[in-house]
Amino acid sequence: MTERTPLLHYRLSTSVNESELRSQAGRQAPIHNPGSQGRGAAQQKQQKKLSTFFGVVIPTLLSMFSVVVFLRIGLAVGQAGLYQAIAMYVVAYIIICMTVLSVCAISTNGALDAGGAYYMISRALGPEFGGSIGIMFFLANVCGSALMVLGLVEAILSTFGVPEAGNVATSHYQVLPSGYWWSLLYGTGIALLCLLVCLVGAHIYAKTTFLIFVIVIVVLITVFISFFAVHPQSITLPDLKPNATGPTTANFTGFKLETLLGNVWADYTVDYTTQTTMTFATVFAVMFNGCTGIMAGSNMSGDLKNPSYSIPRGTITAVIFTFIVYIMLSVLVACTCDRLLLQRDYSFLRDINVWHPFVLIGVYSSTLSAAMSNLIGASRVLYAMAKDDLFGKALWLAKKTSRSGNPWVSVLISWFLVQLVLFSGKLNTIASIVTIFFLLVYAAVDLACLALEWASAPNFRPTFRYFTWHTCILGIIGCAIMMFLINAIYASASIAFMLLLLLLIHYLSPTSSWGYISQALIFHQVRKYLLMLDVRKDHVKFWRPQILLMVSNPRSSVGLITFINDIKKSGLYVLGHVQLGDLNTLPSDPLQAQYESWLSLVDHLNIKAFVNLTLADSVRHGVQHLLFISGLGGMRPNTLVLGFYDDCLPKDKLIDPSMSSTQSRDPSGPSHEPEQPPLFHFVSLRGSSNRLDYGEFGDGKVLGSQEYVAIIADAMKMLKNVVLARYFNNFDRAQVLSPPSCTPGKRAVYVDVWPVNLLRPDSCSYVDTCSLFLLQLACILNMVRDWRKATLRLFLCVEEGRSVRGPEEKLSQLLKELRIKAQIHPVPWDQQVALHWQRQGNWGKKQLDATTEEKKLQPEEEEDEENEEDYVNSFPSNATRVSDDYLSAVNKLILDQSRPQPAVRFLYLPRPPADTRRYTAYLRQLELLTQDLGPTLLIHGVTPVITTDL
Repeated sequence: MTERTPLLHYRLSTSVNESELRSQAGRQAPIHNPGSQGRGAAQQKQQKKLSTFFGVVIPTLLSMFSVVVFLRIGLAVGQAGLYQAIAMYVVAYIIICMTVLSVCAISTNGALDAGGAYYMISRALGPEFGGSIGIMFFLANVCGSALMVLGLVEAILSTFGVPEAGNVATSHYQVLPSGYWWSLLYGTGIALLCLLVCLVGAHIYAKTTFLIFVIVIVVLITVFISFFAVHPQSITLPDLKPNATGPTTANFTGFKLETLLGNVWADYTVDYTTQTTMTFATVFAVMFNGCTGIMAGSNMSGDLKNPSYSIPRGTITAVIFTFIVYIMLSVLVACTCDRLLLQRDYSFLRDINVWHPFVLIGVYSSTLSAAMSNLIGASRVLYAMAKDDLFGKALWLAKKTSRSGNPWVSVLISWFLVQLVLFSGKLNTIASIVTIFFLLVYAAVDLACLALEWASAPNFRPTFRYFTWHTCILGIIGCAIMMFLINAIYASASIAFMLLLLLLIHYLSPTSSWGYISQALIFHQVRKYLLMLDVRKDHVKFWRPQILLMVSNPRSSVGLITFINDIKKSGLYVLGHVQLGDLNTLPSDPLQAQYESWLSLVDHLNIKAFVNLTLADSVRHGVQHLLFISGLGGMRPNTLVLGFYDDCLPKDKLIDPSMSSTQSRDPSGPSHEPEQPPLFHFVSLRGSSNRLDYGEFGDGKVLGSQEYVAIIADAMKMLKNVVLARYFNNFDRAQVLSPPSCTPGKRAVYVDVWPVNLLRPDSCSYVDTCSLFLLQLACILNMVRDWRKATLRLFLCVEEGRSVRGPEEKLSQLLKELRIKAQIHPVPWDQQVALHWQRQGNWGKKQLDATTEEKKLQPEEEEDEENEEDYVNSFPSNATRVSDDYLSAVNKLILDQSRPQPAVRFLYLPRPPADTRRYTAYLRQLELLTQDLGPTLLIHGVTPVITTDL
């Protein structure tokens, strides 16, 4: 018998009609359905619906009993004693029951398809977890089948095999040759028998399941009867190794109090089959195998009349029944068998049975059925994974089925792997690995149920409600403890193997349509933390940019999108887009079809950004909408970034080189667009054929200068910082940041900052809110890993007649207090200032008089004195006006001072004028100021963002 393998582990049995279940249910699976519709009617016709007893109770009982009930009861009581044995069963069944509750919950939350535990986990936790656990579930079934085959071979050889050298034959039936190769031959023959049954179809096994169940129950009944019917007797113990000494007989005493008292307490000794000292952990690991097999009923869901009713009731019934049987057997054994018999003869139930062959028949039949059911289970899990295309073409052969729907290729692959495992011949090693793999599967089922419960999704409403997240956690913890209790090394290796599979599937498998529980969990947690993010507790010390970047044409805005991603400093980053239109005149929302393409752009550029699209009657109103509604709670944009309004031609930065010729031939492509500002000009991500227009003005531009400046003014009124980005259409981040060694002739990277209002040469301040905001953004850019080697250059505009040392020292001290590293470059600009003052004279006086007359005609309005002063000081209106000559001179000054050429420039952006009629002149001045400067940011800050406090 198998008394030489105390660590024999019987594993999860597959269901009675599992082959038909998985082949039929698989053809109805919504994911990657490869089945032929022509066979659908035939499959429906062949399908038989099973009751709770035949579909759940019988397969679960057979899975949980097996050979353990006949061969390992004595090990548990003999080594651990009755008290600890009962405690072990209680703890083991508590662990198993936690998983049973999770199985019942998931199985009653909708239709269960082919794949058993794999299907549950993959549909709940996603393809990564499902695929990795599916592989381990498949391997566990393969190893479990090999384990049962080896166990059956050893059981046959223990009864009919020729004894080892030095041992004397005790029966004339011992005629079979023994040894490694003979054992391999016997195992191969048994595996071939299982293969033939599985190739014909699972219906053969289904027909014999009830017969096997009857045999096992009859054998159990004879065992119980034997304790009462058999008289006390002396039993010959199995032979030890040659030259070993010790007792040769032990006693079956019948019911005696003395025998019970001798078996109450633990007495751990050396196991006579492995010559290792047994401990609580090793005995618990062996005994735990009689508590598994709970997945057999859930694997039958497709063949059950009412799965939601049958699975919880049938599984729980089987668990309770097996628990009672194990406890009763333990008590009876402790009352009737002395300690020596229990420790030295694991097959004593055969010796005390009313008819000895009864136990042998029970062991052989249950072991053979377990080997076949594990082989069937492995093939069906493999078939389910192949249908889901988790591993691409690697498993395409496993999809093939016979006319009756039997996945014969999967059966052959599974059998081949079983045969490979048989070569090892290491029963105990295989048993430990199989146990750990199945415990991982059970833990994953608990994790799936826990995730569904914590996600609080409205669609998770199982009819079985006798579970909580506490039971799921207890199940996970219990399975983890058991894994490391059985073998810490194997457990660690199994977890590492599962994580490796998870990563491989995550990066290699196609996207599934099952839904991702991670998204539900993230949503749940984000909502909770957003409610905790209180805007009333904001402090300048923890300020960070939260940016809304308006993008009209994503194809030509790639450089700007990637650059702004660098200055967000872990803050909110939103890509905004406005489409002109009226929903009243449209059949449906046109933005829904575009949203996925925008998300694909975010993935393609590898940026961390959200997308917000809106439909409005004008671009200005659309931007207002986005500024009002973007974000949630304390995560709202505080900075608006716009592309500059000029006549630069957009360049498509997303053209596939292989499609470039096709693009050039398309007259509606981006290179053939009329001259439009690069901000508000859009070509669909999917191609220029889906071009969307805002409506064009007479000059061919989709946005007028008046509306553009009005958008800037609106943002400032809403207390949003504003950034205008110019010349980023050719910005290539990779080229700019490439190491000098990779780019011949390339020098260090510089970032230039001009923190003074160049449109107001008569009011040079380096410590106002806007200047400090420029410094903050430049510093943030310099803190980004790829920009850390860039050098900040701060340009200090001074007049030669004044002392340079004073302002430079003050600015240097300010930078030191703000912890900003930058080079300060004094820049004389007397000539430029002189040009400015030469143009004032008479024009300024006339303009002032005209403005005074205009004010007399306007109704009086009460305005904030500070805001009015802000407008006057920030724009060259009324008493001050800058000339084109002055702006061109300042532009040349910036170009001359910027040697070598910087990667990007930060300039001061003044407020737009209060008089909307001067918007065009304001935009013209900004254009002259930044002419040919390369990538440039015009920045205006409205809120304090820097502090020197700790």
